[in-house]
Formats: sequence, C-alpha cells, structure tokens
Amino acid sequence: MRRSSASHRVPGGGRRRVNPERTGTNTRFKDMRILALDHGTVRIGVAISDELRMIAHPLEFIPAEPFAGFITRLQTILREKPASLILIGMPRNMDGSYGPAAGKVRDFIAALQPLVAVPIKTWDERLTSAQAHRSLKEANVRQRDRKDKIDKMAAAILLQSYLDAAPPVS
Repeated sequence: MRRSSASHRVPGGGRRRVNPERTGTNTRFKDMRILALDHGTVRIGVAISDELRMIAHPLEFIPAEPFAGFITRLQTILREKPASLILIGMPRNMDGSYGPAAGKVRDFIAALQPLVAVPIKTWDERLTSAQAHRSLKEANVRQRDRKDKIDKMAAAILLQSYLDAAPPVS
C-alpha cells in the first residue's frame, strides 16, 4: 500500500513525514512553478522550476513552426505542470541594448499572450546558449547529441538565473 505522505527535512538533518492532504501542501504549491521558454527561430527550449521555485529543470524543446503546433504542446505542458508565470528570455546585446532578435521575441510574446492564461515576463538571456554549449561540452555530451539538448538547457539556465535573483517564496 502506497502512503500519500511526503518527507521533509527538518533542522538537525532529520526528516519528518508530512501528509499533504492534511497540510494542504498539494494545493498551496500547485501553481507556484515557473515555466521558462528560450525562443529560437527553429526550436523553443522549455524548462520548469520545482514548486518551491528553487531549482530549474530542463524539460524539452518544441519546434517553433508551425506556431499552432507549438501552442498545442505548450498548453499540454501547462495542463500537466501548472505554472503561475511564463518566463521568456529577452536577447540583449552585451552593452544592454536590444537588437533585431529582441524584436522577434516581442512579436512572439504578442502572439502568445492572448493564447495563454498565465502571465508572461521577460528576463535577460545574454550568454545562456553559450553557457549551455559549454556545460554540455564539459559533460562530454557528443556534438550530435547537443543539438537535442541545447535549447532546453539554455531555458533551464535562463530560469535558474531568474530563480537565483528572485526573493524566496514565503
């Protein structure tokens, strides 16, 4: 028989059992996740935070075209993993200015906003793809396998930078 309780760390390194139905933790954190999108012209990387908004997890990439297919998959993800915010990487030049890629992201957000019920926020994504490439190379991921992982890793790096900068959830 499977128990419906969770284990939580307590001061001193111990663990205590908590029944989620009794404490209300299932509903309290249910919509606290953040979903991050790393927009690209070919693929859009997707990452999601844990419910406490502490750790970013790479999820998948979705083909950018056709846009209707992207929306269908995004809505499925949001049903399976409810989120209270969609974070989208905003490309900036090294001097902080916005270039042509930022205009494409603004157009993407304008098309996306009316199709999702979740608020959208942008976050500086400078060097996330370069960092993702470096991380995958250091992890000895083969060149041909990096293509399938780079977008979701970039989304996870973007999301983790946001989580690290955000105040803790109370």
